[in-house]
Amino acid sequence: MTDQSRLESFEESIEELPSRRWWALAVIAIAQLMVVLDGTVVTIALPSAQLDLGISNADRQWAITAYTLAFGGLLLLGGRIADYLGRKRMFLIGLVGFAAASTLGGAAQNGATLFGARALQGVFAAVLAPAALSLITVTFTEVKERSRAFAVYGAISGGGAAIGLILGGALTEYASWRWCLLINVPIALVAFVAGTVLVTESKSHRGTGYDIPGAILGTAGLVSLVYGFTQAAKTDVGWDSIGTIGYLVGAAVLLTAFVLVELRSTSPLLPMRVLLDRNRGGTYLASLLAFAGLFAMFLFLSYYLQANLGYSALKSGLAVLPFSGGVIVASGVASSLAPRTGPKPLMLIGLAMAAIGLATFTSITDTTNWAAHVLPGELLMSIGFALLLVPLSSLALTGVDDDDAGVASAVLNSTQQVGGSLGTSLLNTLYASAVSSYVVSHHLSGSAFNPSAAIHGYHVAFGVGVVLIAWAFVAVLVLVNANKYLVTDGTPAPIEG
Repeated sequence: MTDQSRLESFEESIEELPSRRWWALAVIAIAQLMVVLDGTVVTIALPSAQLDLGISNADRQWAITAYTLAFGGLLLLGGRIADYLGRKRMFLIGLVGFAAASTLGGAAQNGATLFGARALQGVFAAVLAPAALSLITVTFTEVKERSRAFAVYGAISGGGAAIGLILGGALTEYASWRWCLLINVPIALVAFVAGTVLVTESKSHRGTGYDIPGAILGTAGLVSLVYGFTQAAKTDVGWDSIGTIGYLVGAAVLLTAFVLVELRSTSPLLPMRVLLDRNRGGTYLASLLAFAGLFAMFLFLSYYLQANLGYSALKSGLAVLPFSGGVIVASGVASSLAPRTGPKPLMLIGLAMAAIGLATFTSITDTTNWAAHVLPGELLMSIGFALLLVPLSSLALTGVDDDDAGVASAVLNSTQQVGGSLGTSLLNTLYASAVSSYVVSHHLSGSAFNPSAAIHGYHVAFGVGVVLIAWAFVAVLVLVNANKYLVTDGTPAPIEG
C-alpha cells in the first residue's frame, strides 16, 4: 500500500466522526486568522521597518497595499482555481506558499524586497482564503451548525485585524519587526499538517476554464486606482497632475474592460449569476464599503495613539484590544440571533452602531482620555461589526451552487480586501491633503510633524470613514430583502420579505 493509499484509508476511517468537521473548522480558522491579521500586523511595525530599510514616506504604504491589492485582485481567480483543482489541495498549497513568502519578507534587506514579499503573500492568500471559506460552506449545511461556523469565521475576520495590531506591537517592541512576518511560518506548518488529515477534499465538476484576461484586467485596474490615489497624496504631485489623472482614467478603462470580458467569457472569473443575485449583491457592496471605513479606524487610530499620545508600539496594540474582544464576544451572540431574526435586521443595527462608534473619533484631541473617549467608540464599532459580519458571511454564500462555492466566497473575501486597500489609499490621500491645507492656512512649518495638523487630518479621515459605512447601511436597506431563513433539506435559504 502506498503512502497516499494509507492516508486515504485513514481519512475514510475517521470520516464519520461527528467532531471531525469541527476540528477541520479549527484548522481553517487558524489559517484564516493568519491571513486576516497579516493585513494589519505590519501597521504598527511599519515605522521600525521604514527606518531599518530606508523606505520613504511616500512609499511606505506599499507595505500594506501591496498585500491587500494582490490579495483582493487575485481572489476571484484563486476561488475558481480552488473550485476546479480541489479546495483542500489549494488550501494546503496556499499555506506552504504563504509561509515561504513570509520568510522572504522577514529576511528583506530593502524596501523593494519587502514590498515584493508582501505582494507574494497576497498571491498565496488569494488561493488560501477562498478555499478555506468554501470548505466551510460545503462542510456545514445544517442551518444552526452553519451559523456557529460562520460565527467563528466572523470573529476571525473582525477580530483578526485588531489581533494583528497587538501582535505587531509586541513583536516589534520585544523582538524585531521581522518577526511580524516570520511568525507565520510555524503557524502555517502546523495548519498544513493538521489540514492534511482533518480537511476533506471537494471540488467543482462544472468545468476547468480559467479567465486569465479577466484576472489581468481586474488586478491591473485596482493597482492603477490605488497608485492614482498614492500619487495624489504626494505634495509635489496632487489630484490635478497629469500622472494622477492618467492612472485614475486608466483604472476606469481597465475595470470597464474587465466587466465587458466577464459578460462575454464562457468561463468568467466573476459569473454574473453569483453577483447579480439581489441579496448577495447587496451584501458584497456593503462589505466593500464597510471594510473601507473600518481601515480608517485601524490606520489612523494607530498613528494617533503613537504619534499624538506617545504610546509605545505594544501599548498601542493593547489600546485596540477591546475592539478584538468585543467582536469575538458579540459574534457568539450574533450567531444565536441570526437564525431567529434573519440577516437584514442584524446587519442594519450593526452598521448603525459601527458608524456611530467611528463618528466618536472625529472629536479626538491631543488631550483626549482613552478610557473616556476612545474606548466607547471601539466597543460600539466592535459590536456593530460582529452583528454585521456573521449574517453577512452566511447570506453572501446562501443559495450558491456547490460548483460556485469557491468563487462566491472569493467575491466576499475580495470585497473586504479591496475595500480595505482602496480605503487605505483613499483615506490616506484625503488625510495628507487635509494636513497640507491645515499647515498652509495656519502658516505652520510643513517640514516636521505638527500635532494640530495631524488631528485635523484624522478628523477628516474618520469622517469619510463614517460616510462609507453609512453608504453600506443604505446598500443593505435598499438591496437586501432576506429577513429570515428557510431551511430545506438542511440547507438555509433566504426568505424575501
